[in-house]
Amino acid sequence: METDAESRESRVAGVYARACGPLVGLLTVMGGSRADAEEIAQDSFVKLLEHWDKVRAYDDVDAWLRTVAVRMLVSRHRRRQVAVRGLRRLTSRTPLASPPPDATRLDLGDALATLPLGSRAVLLLHHVHDLPVDEVATLLRVPPGTVKSRLSRARAALAPLLADPERSTP
Repeated sequence: METDAESRESRVAGVYARACGPLVGLLTVMGGSRADAEEIAQDSFVKLLEHWDKVRAYDDVDAWLRTVAVRMLVSRHRRRQVAVRGLRRLTSRTPLASPPPDATRLDLGDALATLPLGSRAVLLLHHVHDLPVDEVATLLRVPPGTVKSRLSRARAALAPLLADPERSTP
């Protein structure tokens, strides 16, 4: 006696044997890539397995499979076009010219990385995002006094790193 799982497997295997070759051929002609066509066909059969209980009652399971596969191919093509357009936009922009780092220039990111995370957070929230101490305290869930002390320690730690070497010489 055949179980439901065995019946399902044999019926899906029959659909696969009958429809896979023509489906890959259709997708290859439509999309231009046999590798993409094979991948999309396999993904379509995965969808078939996921929806088998509903799809098995359809008059034309192959038509459902073709529809799913073609929609997947169109969707992949659209995503690829969006990616290509985005890449073109990014590469067409002229990069901002910034002088290369040298011994007299400081990388602010490196300087900030020397600070503990808590100090870095209060410094950036207060000075870069221009939040008042009370708001920083609320945001970080610490007392305002903690924010003030972290700010003080962060400024003290960064002061030697940010000092202009030309101004500090007498």
